[in-house]
Amino acid sequence: MECLSILGTAQTPVILFNPLIGNMEIKGRSIPDSPDDFWVPVLNWFESYLIQPAPKTTFKIDLEYFNISSSKRILFLLYKLNELAERGLDVCVEWHYRTEDEDMYEVGQDYAYMVKVPFKFKEYNESDMA
Repeated sequence: MECLSILGTAQTPVILFNPLIGNMEIKGRSIPDSPDDFWVPVLNWFESYLIQPAPKTTFKIDLEYFNISSSKRILFLLYKLNELAERGLDVCVEWHYRTEDEDMYEVGQDYAYMVKVPFKFKEYNESDMA
């Protein structure tokens, strides 16, 4: 299975999914004009990954902003991670958020409550990125 790599834009996040080592990353902003055009290929790729996943899957989410339509797709991906955990595979979500972005932290808490996959919350400062 090939890696999925999508460059980010002002409206869409970077997607870096590596099936060989089980590292999945979504980073940036997700406010696509046509949510299905962006998210359906990502969701389809992940469905294929579920057939033969890596022994450990780490899902890193580092979004500065996303809209409701993106939120639904992200939650769908997180529910799919439940399936891996139920099969006894090692799965975790790393939820990255800026120190001053309490809303994004709370959204991560909400997602963590909705799924059975363990979440690790990783706070960072903008100055950490320099």
